[in-house]
Amino acid sequence: MKRFNTAILISPWFLTLLIFWAFPVIYSFILSFTDYSILGKTSFVGLTNFVRLFSDPSFLLALKNTAFFVFGTIPFTTAIALVLAVLIAEKIPGHKIFQAGYFIPSIASMVVIALIFSSLYARGGYLHLLGGFIGIDVPENGYLFSTSTALPAIMVMDIWVAIGYYVLLFLAGIKSIPTEIFEAAKLDGAGFWRRIFSVTLPQITPILLFILVINTIRSFQVFIEIYVMTKGGPLGSTSTVVYFVFNEGLQKFNMGYASAAAYILFLIILLFSLLQMKLISRKGGTV
Repeated sequence: MKRFNTAILISPWFLTLLIFWAFPVIYSFILSFTDYSILGKTSFVGLTNFVRLFSDPSFLLALKNTAFFVFGTIPFTTAIALVLAVLIAEKIPGHKIFQAGYFIPSIASMVVIALIFSSLYARGGYLHLLGGFIGIDVPENGYLFSTSTALPAIMVMDIWVAIGYYVLLFLAGIKSIPTEIFEAAKLDGAGFWRRIFSVTLPQITPILLFILVINTIRSFQVFIEIYVMTKGGPLGSTSTVVYFVFNEGLQKFNMGYASAAAYILFLIILLFSLLQMKLISRKGGTV
């Protein structure tokens, strides 16, 4: 009877999991091997979609842009967040205000932030005018209308948005370190930087791994910023894999082709996450 009652209680969650997660994952995997048609007949094509993707210039460009976005944001996001967390942990004057201020962008709507930055980056926008005022060679029509600056501009915005969340995670890890360890390091003559590299970083290795993994997953899945700010333009310079999946699946209705692209992205994220876990565990020895 107790087991029956437990099953009844968890059934809403379990049904939600099956309907909105398990079923779409399994069904999209099946679709990736088909030439899906909404009105006509869906036919099985095997690995044709996967092979076709790696000869599709649009997908290869999206993959390149996604890789550039990931490797161009993760190091800066992680490093800046760690530095800010360390400074806040040192209880600099006004550290509570800084802590709240850094986190606010993380809880704001990405659509709203993207619209604000679109205005700032536009021709005649504040950042566009500021760049010209201080002597920087700015694009004539704004940062988002140049193939050389559109994606970097979005990356800068993304770094600014993401930092606050990772600051809190790093700060939680730093505050979990016993104060006795820091006091012992000070008695041994360790300065500020020595304590950072010899005490703080080794102790927060699990947090660092967690941040790297979720930051990698998040960066590979960048979409809202692209959709709101550029729609993949100009000339595909900001198209990412998730935007490619959206465009192929929901705009062109090539569901099988889009599903294959989505699963390639899934495998890439999985491989990167496993590699990060292996590297961090080998260096830290505690993960």
